[in-house]
Amino acid sequence: MPDQKTLKVLAISGSLRQESFNTKALKAAASLAPDGVEVEFADLSEIPLYDQDVRDTSVPAAAEKLQQQILAADALLIASPEYNFSISGVLKNAIDWMSRLDPMPFADKPGAILGASMGKLGTARAQYDLRKILNALNMHLINKPEVMLSGAHTLFDDDGNLTDEDTQKFLTTMMEALATWTRRLQ
Repeated sequence: MPDQKTLKVLAISGSLRQESFNTKALKAAASLAPDGVEVEFADLSEIPLYDQDVRDTSVPAAAEKLQQQILAADALLIASPEYNFSISGVLKNAIDWMSRLDPMPFADKPGAILGASMGKLGTARAQYDLRKILNALNMHLINKPEVMLSGAHTLFDDDGNLTDEDTQKFLTTMMEALATWTRRLQ
């Protein structure tokens, strides 16, 4: 089998919290990525609230940077907490900015989503909303595995390392599926 090009995956956390379980899950997924996959992390913390008046005059540097990171990536890996039965405002705001830029960077981009929460549903409702939103933007998400991490506060040690073997297996399978899907779509 000939050498394959390294896939560049952009990881986006919908949480700004320092000890975010979603960011920890993304870091764990990155560490479990198969050979030939590099993961870079986006930072949503400087993206201002979407305002069409601002958009009509300029694009904030942080939004432009995210757009360029998404365009340069071969695939996206997005994690969102569940706030009030849906995705976080931070993530929705970033998506709103991206959806109004030219070129719109989500179009035809392969991706995977996941979420981690302390609750029993593990972000199921948020993920279904996120899937609907990204589908409307013509992203091509993997369907399986669905990674909805419940009881997230029990999955990581004090240093933020994923310690649960079953979760490690889920994330490994997801990263392998994302790599396979991305190569198929290229």
